[in-house]
Amino acid sequence: MLEPAGALPQAAARLDTRRELWPDEVRIRVERLNLDAASFRQLAEKHDGDGDAVRAEVLEIVAARGKMQNPVTGSGGMLIGTVEEVGPESPLGLVPGDRVATLVSLTLTPLVLEDGLAGWDGRSEQVPADGYAVLFGRSIAARLPEDLPADLGLAVMDVCGAPALTRRVVAEYDAPVVAVVGGAGKSGSLSLAAARRAGARRVVGVVPNSAEADLLRDAALADDVVLADARDPLALRDAVVSTGDLADVTVVCVDVPGCEQGAVLATAPGGTVIFFSMATSFSAAALGAEGIAADVTMLIGNGYVPGHAEYAVGLVRTDAGVRGLFERRLG
Repeated sequence: MLEPAGALPQAAARLDTRRELWPDEVRIRVERLNLDAASFRQLAEKHDGDGDAVRAEVLEIVAARGKMQNPVTGSGGMLIGTVEEVGPESPLGLVPGDRVATLVSLTLTPLVLEDGLAGWDGRSEQVPADGYAVLFGRSIAARLPEDLPADLGLAVMDVCGAPALTRRVVAEYDAPVVAVVGGAGKSGSLSLAAARRAGARRVVGVVPNSAEADLLRDAALADDVVLADARDPLALRDAVVSTGDLADVTVVCVDVPGCEQGAVLATAPGGTVIFFSMATSFSAAALGAEGIAADVTMLIGNGYVPGHAEYAVGLVRTDAGVRGLFERRLG
């Protein structure tokens, strides 16, 4: 870390990006970045969809900070690439030539882009790139599944923490009702599939418009599909209640701010809200729940659960609805 002295990588303002490795590090030749949804949305809206401007800002951020960390959302994404060099004390079990996905955020990954992102039009979350990244000894990476296309594997790995934590929480209840806000998205669709397999009595997918509703119904991942603006607390609560009752577990997988109070209102007393969006405000969630005397447990998904990558890839391999939805989104 170059600035400030003593900071851990995620909190650092600027990272050391030299190619030479410490004994426990690994260098990756970058093939593709996957910007997280909240970060990409913010950049696209800031520049009114001007892809050239979005590309230029991503390059500026990486050059200035030595990592991809959106200064507004604080988030980054992850990447895939091929292992170039492995330090003699690396505990990651990787060897040169392995194609891997990094399962840690770009906000703490030293990154150098060497191609000016010439192959990216700035209009999608997936970013073809050439350069290098460095993984620390306590980083996480997974070999890419050979039976999945690279763009599909990257998309799955990017959100693999969501279904794993959803499965864990749902399994703690006796046949709960589970509502997934943003159910037609990547993390949302995986979370719906995970909830059903973990024993949910009923799974509800909440989406913002009819196009998303059609996508989710075609995938057959939810027992009920309802429309609501997740930023409208009463509308979100009423949409969930219209399917029978409040949810025992509510999973928030949307990439816009302002969804905290609606998720709390949609959750039954004694229930759990899982926030997976990088647009979540801790203060809005905590103070909002306090303000309406809501007895709910709130969890911030940190993207890591042991075995999360294997579990998410398994869902895509075995659930035709999940795989079909991902493939349609990748287009």
